[in-house]
Amino acid sequence: MTVAETGPLTTEAGAPVADNQNSEQAGIGGPVLIQDQSLIEKLAHFNRERIPERIVHARGAGAYGTFTVTADVTRYTRAKFLSEVGKETEVFLRFSTVAGNLGAADAVRDPRGFALKFYTEEGNYDLVGNNTPVFFIRDAIKFPDFIHTQKRDPYTGSQEADNVWDFWSLSPEVTHQVTWLFGDRGIPASYRHMDGFGSHTFQWNNEAGEAFWVKYHFKTDQGIKNLTQAEADKLAGEDPDSHQRDLREAIERGEYPSWTVSVQIMPAADAATYRFNPFDLTKVWPHADHPLIEIGKLELNRNPENIFAEVEQSIFSPAHFVPGIGPSPDKMLQGRLFAYGDAHRYRVGINADHLPVNRPHAAEARTYSRDGLLYDGRHGRAKNYEPNSFGGPSQTGRPLWQPVAVTGVTGEHVSPVHAEDNDFVQAGNLYRLMTEAEKSRLIDNLAGSLAKVSRDDIVARAIDNFRQADPDYGKRLEAAVQALRG
Repeated sequence: MTVAETGPLTTEAGAPVADNQNSEQAGIGGPVLIQDQSLIEKLAHFNRERIPERIVHARGAGAYGTFTVTADVTRYTRAKFLSEVGKETEVFLRFSTVAGNLGAADAVRDPRGFALKFYTEEGNYDLVGNNTPVFFIRDAIKFPDFIHTQKRDPYTGSQEADNVWDFWSLSPEVTHQVTWLFGDRGIPASYRHMDGFGSHTFQWNNEAGEAFWVKYHFKTDQGIKNLTQAEADKLAGEDPDSHQRDLREAIERGEYPSWTVSVQIMPAADAATYRFNPFDLTKVWPHADHPLIEIGKLELNRNPENIFAEVEQSIFSPAHFVPGIGPSPDKMLQGRLFAYGDAHRYRVGINADHLPVNRPHAAEARTYSRDGLLYDGRHGRAKNYEPNSFGGPSQTGRPLWQPVAVTGVTGEHVSPVHAEDNDFVQAGNLYRLMTEAEKSRLIDNLAGSLAKVSRDDIVARAIDNFRQADPDYGKRLEAAVQALRG
């Protein structure tokens, strides 16, 4: 909805502005007067019209759309937005790069965020994933260190290959994701031409109280399209906004992008004996073990009217669940349950969920939280405590998800190791699935990055990780790096 262009220009307080072209002065050619409140208000607001950008996923674009259920999944979950075939739910999807700042280019080698908000009748459900089914690390305690290596060095002020590869070579669990990142899908041609994944394992639970572990997959209906490194370098220089522009213009043309939504489902009891740790974010569930089950269609069909209000100020949290859906023991997910909400409370403010893009659209938020910056007084004279005898909202007594049994003592534990767990097997499997041409491009991309590292020991350690994934993988990478380094 656009603002009606009627009536006079006013100050923020509603007083009419007499002259918006000239500041008030002490005589012709004299100094500007501090009493010119229109000038002071404009300058003060201008100085404050940016909020802190996201530490990660700062560069992004978004759109509204619909999710439509295409299969009966009520045997697995009691979530109402999934309760019947044909049911539609409004959504908002924000795409992003991970490492770049707000002004960075879109066409870069970087994972893409895929953050989806379902405006359900039971409240908002946020599914905050990426365009890859795995991630670099499996424990949130390593996340700040990892991101520091991807950001600017404290001394040089630039991203440094030494930092990137030093951390990666010392963290062998990254080998699978790095193989994804430097392969053909490392630079999507657009947001429309890439898949999305919930990445983590989540819990679904049904009306009978049975629990299942699930993984989400969003397969693009536009087909996969990617950029080579040379194509991306050229596009990033010519049109830094390429992905954002492509998404907006496609929707304006009526070419609404869509994704086929599927899940993998594992009975909760099977997790303990599965050959891989099913809660390890650095691993996938092979489709031969747990085939994809199609459940819906996602379509984007409406652009935001204001990028700052609806994309920059949008907030997503993996902790935003609805009845029938919950978390898993995934250690990265557990860390994100806190970190995302905390980031939004700092960045946008304690009442960020009151903004139109963030508040529930098909439900009503009924809480006892009050006050704080930009509180709009929506609760009026209603009581601000619970329990009360004045008709305020009360608890349901029914948890959103099923409890998970735990045993043992507290401590800093390594993730449990399953029969076929190691940090290299799935990276090797991915490498061996590639065609010869795909392998060559992967090796070239990795070698081009590794060759920038100044220390031989870091290079050798990194190559050894790829050699453990597949001997040919390491051998070819070593030769390519040596050729570039002379």
